[in-house]
Amino acid sequence: MGKSSYLTAVATALLLAGCQPVQTTSGGAVGVERKQYMFSMLSTEQVNQMYAQSYQQTLGEASTKGVLDTSSENARRLNAIAQRLIAKAPLFRADAAQWQWEVALIDSDELNASCGPGGKIIFYSGLIEKLRLTDDEIAAVMGHEIAHALREHGREAMSKAYGVQMAKQGAGALLGVGESGMAMADVAVQYGMTLPNSRSNENEADLIGLELAARAGYDPNAAITLWQKMSQAGNNGTPQFMSTHPAPGNRTAALEAAIPKVMPLYRQARGGN
Repeated sequence: MGKSSYLTAVATALLLAGCQPVQTTSGGAVGVERKQYMFSMLSTEQVNQMYAQSYQQTLGEASTKGVLDTSSENARRLNAIAQRLIAKAPLFRADAAQWQWEVALIDSDELNASCGPGGKIIFYSGLIEKLRLTDDEIAAVMGHEIAHALREHGREAMSKAYGVQMAKQGAGALLGVGESGMAMADVAVQYGMTLPNSRSNENEADLIGLELAARAGYDPNAAITLWQKMSQAGNNGTPQFMSTHPAPGNRTAALEAAIPKVMPLYRQARGGN
């Protein structure tokens, strides 16, 4: 066995040994059932705490610059929409009811939004204003972002990075080569927080987000118009949102196929109308 093959074999064995299968959410009406593998030494609580610190730093910097918007009409819209969506999150995972949810609006031209681990939501005003988002479309974005947090896609990506780095460290140790734990953490954060989501993760966030919005009484058809607007914005340069949320060509088709599954939930939330 050559050196590269040996390293690959050791890395694979260590990676598998360090991860455990979990089911972060219930499948819902949209049927998201993929089994995920999380690094056993990286707990949900650890990731939530790590992100909470980063979130507060971001809000602190925005406040210092005078761009943290807490009183505008858009800020009020965001908070109202968030409360309706958050109320439905425990239907996918019960412990979300105990998360310390927060929602913030930053006055910036960026076309971006996120919901980090533990329910930390950030919207940038440019996304709402430049795309002229309706409440239903804001709910589509926010539902999608909340779904990433519920599914712990950040922790999943970080687990992969930790696992790979642990595998390299373990294989390297056998060959007399070391690697620092700090470097491992840096790589993990990069994978978990800054790199594009995988296609499967995007699909899961689309589907769960669609159902969350419908259960909260927001028209699921808005997910289609949202991505049409996002695509048009992309023709003038890549929006920040699209750098971490790639839009595969079949996204609209997948959403259209799922809408009939959640329309009854939307009608029920709207009082049967």
